[in-house]
Amino acid sequence: MALVKTASDVTNSTIGENSYFSGRFFINGSLKIDGKFEGKSLQADQLYIGASGRVRTNVNATSVIVEGIIIGNIVARNRVMLLPTARILGDISTPELIIQNGVILEGRCMISNDLKHSARQYIEAEYGRDNLSLEKLFGTKQKAS
Repeated sequence: MALVKTASDVTNSTIGENSYFSGRFFINGSLKIDGKFEGKSLQADQLYIGASGRVRTNVNATSVIVEGIIIGNIVARNRVMLLPTARILGDISTPELIIQNGVILEGRCMISNDLKHSARQYIEAEYGRDNLSLEKLFGTKQKAS
């Protein structure tokens, strides 16, 4: 979702306040949830969880904006934005994560442009690329303190 527009400007579908949806939801476009969604999976291009929204499932989307509660993992191909009233219990994988003051989050975050590979492996490989060691620097084996 564009950050300059409100959710109502770009929403194709809505699960309204005082509404409950259960199951699997796949939507080509944007979805705003102000009610409750529980299920096996939720997939959308743009997903907006309003302040009264409650979601218990794994989320897969292009972009996610959260004001409400998500219990489940979030995978976003572009961005996740957590507004001050957001409450998240689950892992987040995305290239861009914006967390505003007041958010409550319990889970692991992986921020990487390549969500298919482990960030740990990439960082460890990058760390080892310089091939520096005490032996190379000083010419003899030194005991590390």
